[in-house]
Amino acid sequence: MSPISRRTLVFGGIAAAGIGVLPVRSTVIAATAAVPYPFQLGIASGDPDSSSVVLWTRLAPSPLNADGLGGMGTADVTVDWQVSTTDTFATLVASGSVVAKSASAHSVHVIAGGLSPDYDYYYRFRAQGHLSPVGRTRTTPAAGTAGRNLVMAFASCSHYEEGYFTAYRRMAEDNPGVILHLGDYIYEYGTEAGRPREHAGTAEIVSLADYRRRYAQYKSDPDLQAAHAVAPWIVVPDDHEVENNRAGAIRQNNVPELTAAQWTARQTAAYQAYYENMPLRPAQVNGGAAIQLYRRLQWGSLATFHMLDTRQYRNDQACGDGWKVCSDADLASRSLPGNAQETWLLNGLNQHAGTWDIIGQQVFFSRRFNSTGASMDSWDGYRASRARIQQGWVDRGVRNPVVLTGDVHRAWGNDLKADYNNANSATIGSELVCTSVTSGGDGDTTTAIPDVATNPWLKFFSNRRGYVRTTISPTEMRADFRGLTKVTEHGGAVSTLKSFVIQEGQPGLQAV
Repeated sequence: MSPISRRTLVFGGIAAAGIGVLPVRSTVIAATAAVPYPFQLGIASGDPDSSSVVLWTRLAPSPLNADGLGGMGTADVTVDWQVSTTDTFATLVASGSVVAKSASAHSVHVIAGGLSPDYDYYYRFRAQGHLSPVGRTRTTPAAGTAGRNLVMAFASCSHYEEGYFTAYRRMAEDNPGVILHLGDYIYEYGTEAGRPREHAGTAEIVSLADYRRRYAQYKSDPDLQAAHAVAPWIVVPDDHEVENNRAGAIRQNNVPELTAAQWTARQTAAYQAYYENMPLRPAQVNGGAAIQLYRRLQWGSLATFHMLDTRQYRNDQACGDGWKVCSDADLASRSLPGNAQETWLLNGLNQHAGTWDIIGQQVFFSRRFNSTGASMDSWDGYRASRARIQQGWVDRGVRNPVVLTGDVHRAWGNDLKADYNNANSATIGSELVCTSVTSGGDGDTTTAIPDVATNPWLKFFSNRRGYVRTTISPTEMRADFRGLTKVTEHGGAVSTLKSFVIQEGQPGLQAV
């Protein structure tokens, strides 16, 4: 991927020193300087293919307005967009106009097409006399070609109140080719006193206006904006985008107290706001409480990204959730992704379209038992479902399955075993678990692997906040676990805590 030039640093708002991202509000191209700067939430791109990419922005000159419309009111606004091979935009390769509708919180999702495979592009928007920051994106390699080696970073769990989003800044500085977010992009909780930052609004969010304002607060963060501006994102939600530990339509508890109709309305609002604020391909939210977010993205012949949704379709957690010994977790009738999504995943794995089959999902996949049992919210609460998927990829001859995981606020590196009752059984895959961006606060320097005596396939653990950076080639995948010194203070340093390599055709983590 080409480096960001000084011009992009200035006009795109990505500071060369990596300290702050500030939109250039003085970039006025018409006699409308009195109109407030509408690009307070930045720009983003996502879900690329070999000839197109999604371009996103949302107009919000006053992001924290309680009505959720960011100071835009109810009028629709025309937004122009441009794509170029250079950050000067001297020659355009794609451009057009789109209407940012009040009904969609003035968000736009543009499909910029007619692009070349495996190529870097720059993009920007114009509205109400102002230019947006400049973003950089890229397309995937053409079918049947591996293209350049891919630097892919992934992260999850960014609780605004528990710290600063320095991890996003450090990801941007790594110049990745693509970023995956595995869920908990926002948190639905109300404000809790004594934390480094505060949510707007004291109560847990429930309404569409609430969710829109919460996304606006998160997306106003300059470090998050920097990560969105540097590369396309591929996103899937977890639970906090709606409500903690939900299982399908079943709530963890009735807090805040809602009727069945109010709970359905809350889910509908949450998914509408999620779509409005993510660089997803245009889709309907089905007028209800669901949106299909599991999908497959092909990165030429290098990799296939199978992005799962492990919240909307799962059975309720066994035995009332929590950590426990529970025989119901073994029931064949129970599924974490739901039977239809299981079938969809196995059908995709059978295609053998990429050297690496990368499964992006939310909750701990490998078995992890201790004296209290196992987490019923993880795949340990759906053991037959996990076995069907693992045996499915073995039966289909999948050479390089790699599971990516978020949710647990700690970094882990795990081998996946054919039989977890036999530590000497074949290693049939690998799991990389990213820690949180901020959730859980600063953490500590603990590296002793919990429960490793009874789970010897667990190879790495860290309680630092951060992310995982991978470098993917046709012959190996290197994973660097990146950890921050602090998140309760802005601008903490990052370092590589541990690196592993997965060799093509040899599942399992090898320390380097």
